[in-house]
Amino acid sequence: MLQRKKISELIEENYVFASVLYYFGIKFYDYSEDTLEHVCIKKKLNVQTVVRDLENINYKGISHKNVLFQLPAELIVEYLKHAHHIFIKKRLPYIAKLIEELTPEDGPKDLIQDLKWIFPVFVEDFIHHAYQEEDTLFNYIKRLEDASKGKIYFGKMFFEIKNSCLRGFAIEHEEHEEELQGIRKITNEYSISNQFNQHLKVVYYELLRLEEEFVTHASIENEILFPRGLQLERELLNKFSEISISN
Repeated sequence: MLQRKKISELIEENYVFASVLYYFGIKFYDYSEDTLEHVCIKKKLNVQTVVRDLENINYKGISHKNVLFQLPAELIVEYLKHAHHIFIKKRLPYIAKLIEELTPEDGPKDLIQDLKWIFPVFVEDFIHHAYQEEDTLFNYIKRLEDASKGKIYFGKMFFEIKNSCLRGFAIEHEEHEEELQGIRKITNEYSISNQFNQHLKVVYYELLRLEEEFVTHASIENEILFPRGLQLERELLNKFSEISISN
C-alpha cells in the first residue's frame, strides 16, 4: 500500500510522484525517510486523497492534436493560452523551486551552480516570449477568424494581412524551441548518474518532461496554428479580390 511506503521509496518508484506530493505541500526531500501516512498526519492531510491522486496520475499524458485539428482557430488559441498558464503558474515554478533547493550533497557542485544560474534565465525568457506571443500572434489569428465570420470589416483586416509577419512568427518560434539547449548541454542530455542524490534525479526527470511538453506545444503551433492562420489569410485575401472584381 502506498501509504505504508517511505517517501523516498515512492519517488524512486515514479519520479512524477514528487510533483503530486509538492502540490499537497510535501517536499519529498524534507521527508524522505518518513512514510506517506506519517507525513499526511504531520501535514493534516487526508491520506486517502493523496493516495488517490498518486494512483490516478496520468504518466504519459494525452495527445490532443487529433482533436485540435478539428477546432476553429479561436479555440486552438485558447488551448495554447491555457498551456502557457500551466507552464508559467505551475510547471516552471515547481522545477525552479526544486533547483533552488538543491544542495552540494545532491550532486556535482559546478553542475548545481550552473542549473541555479541558467534555469531562472530560461524561465524569464519563456515568460516574456509567451506573453509577447499572446499579445501579437494569438491576437492576430483571432482577428483573422473574426474577420472571416464578418465580425471585423474586411477593409480593416486587409492592411493587417498585408503587413503581417505570420511566417516571421514561425521562424522566431523555431528559434525559441532551442531555449532549452543550454540546459540539455550542461546535463549531458539529462543523463542521470548514480552519484546523484534523489533530489537531483527528480530535477533531471522534470527537465526532460518539460522539454517533451515544450516539443508537443511547439508542434501544435507549427502543425496546426500557423497553417490555420495562413489558410485564414488566403481565404480573406480571396474575398478581397472577389469584392474588388465585383466593384
